[in-house]
Amino acid sequence: MVSKKYIIRLCRYRNVLYRLKSMGFMRVVSNNLADATDVTALQVRKDFSLAGITGNKKGGYRVDELIEKLNQILGKNEIQKVILVGVGKIGIALMYYKGFEEEGIKIEAAFDIDPQKYGKQKDIPVLPLERLRDFVKTNNIKTGIITVPDMAAQQVFNLMISSGIKGVLNFAPIKLRSTPDIVINNVNLVMELENLIYFVNTGERNKGEIL
Repeated sequence: MVSKKYIIRLCRYRNVLYRLKSMGFMRVVSNNLADATDVTALQVRKDFSLAGITGNKKGGYRVDELIEKLNQILGKNEIQKVILVGVGKIGIALMYYKGFEEEGIKIEAAFDIDPQKYGKQKDIPVLPLERLRDFVKTNNIKTGIITVPDMAAQQVFNLMISSGIKGVLNFAPIKLRSTPDIVINNVNLVMELENLIYFVNTGERNKGEIL
C-alpha cells in the first residue's frame, strides 16, 4: 500500500515543477527537486521509479512530462468531487477557498441540519443532512469533509461511510471510529496552534536562559 508520506512528496514535487515551469525551466534533475523539497536526490529517484517515471542520466527529466505524469497519479486530470457537512465558520471558509478550484477540487454540495442555512453559498447548494445519502450515490461522490462539532462528528462520519464515502477530511477534534478500508485525514487547528505556541514560548524561554 502506498504511504501517505509518499503521496505528500509527490505533491511537493509537482508544486516545485509548476514553479520551475513558470520560470522557464524545460528540464530538471533530481538534485533540483531534492533541494526544493528537503529530501535527498536518491529519494526523488526512488519515488519516481515507484511511479514508473524514468529520466535521462545526463539530461534529467522533462518538466512537462513530469507534471503530466504526476497529475495522472494524483488524479489532477479530472475534477475531484467532494461534499462537506457542517456549514459553520470553518465550513463556509472552505466553501469560499479558491485554492480548491485551482487544484481541480469541487465541493459539489454542503449539508447541515439548520434550515436557515439551506440555499447556496458561493454557488454551492446547502442541503438538509437527510439528503446526503441520495446525493452521494447519485453523484458518485467518494470524498467528504467534516466540519461539525465534535459531538456530531461520529454520527456524520457513519452516515457518510454508509452512503459510499471512502475518504474523509475531519476537522472535528475527535478520533473517529472506523475500519482500515476508510481513509481519514485529521485536521485539528486548535492542537496545531497550541503546539506552535508551546514551541515558540519554549524557544523564547531558552533564549532568555542562554543570554
